[in-house]
Amino acid sequence: MIETVMSSIIAFFILGGAFFGFVAAIGIIRLPDMYTRLHAASKSSTLGVMMMMTGTFLYFWYVEGYVDTELILAVVFIFITAPVAAHLLGRSGFHADVEPYQLTILNELKRDETGAPDGSRGERVIIEGKRRPDLEEREPEK
Repeated sequence: MIETVMSSIIAFFILGGAFFGFVAAIGIIRLPDMYTRLHAASKSSTLGVMMMMTGTFLYFWYVEGYVDTELILAVVFIFITAPVAAHLLGRSGFHADVEPYQLTILNELKRDETGAPDGSRGERVIIEGKRRPDLEEREPEK
């Protein structure tokens, strides 16, 4: 009974990791611009790799009786470094003037990095004449 439950849990983690890795690969191929591809690559693949490593850890722990601390450290390392790397890649793409997808409505980062004096809202970037009224009424952040 316990063997079936543990085998099911291990299979869930490994197959779930493979599924998220597959979704990440499709996202990288199908999504339109660098920012959305970066999102697919960082979020889905991070979760997929973490699930696969967790399933592998459970397998070695339950079947082999071997606790592999390197797998635990790898999961923690990926959990910490992948979001930071994705953030840095996104910011470097923004500062290199990589254009977002044509249907992007409002570029919040452009507005926040204009160097406008305190108390003012800074520049609003409106793409294709679309406005967001909910942001027009908002008080400036201090």
